[in-house]
Amino acid sequence: MNAIVSLCALMISLATFGDAMAQAPATSQKAVAAPEFALLKGAWVRPDGGYMIAVNGIAPDGRLDAIYFNPKQLPFARAQASRDGGALRVSLELTAGGYAGSTYELTYDPASDRLKGTYYQAVAKQKFDVYFARK
Repeated sequence: MNAIVSLCALMISLATFGDAMAQAPATSQKAVAAPEFALLKGAWVRPDGGYMIAVNGIAPDGRLDAIYFNPKQLPFARAQASRDGGALRVSLELTAGGYAGSTYELTYDPASDRLKGTYYQAVAKQKFDVYFARK
């Protein structure tokens, strides 16, 4: 008889625990992108040629949903935002449209609200200092 009472008590405890877990607020496993990455959203124009980067979104891991315009739309093979100490960095790689392996390595400058850095034109094997201003 004691075994039956103990078993019933265990079953009631488990049922109560299950109900409590079902009613508990769900915690999100989804990480949120670093807030400072959000300032990268929008259109950025390189004034020395009208080239444009459009950042439409940022994933929690810093991956950018971004498109390059020259003037035609080209996808980035890789588009990533990251933190390097106090600096907000953007790394972009093009492989389409004759740009095979060309990259932008940019750092956000809050004082000028610009992305500054280098553009490596892989086909010509040349590096250029560039900047993008917010459009």
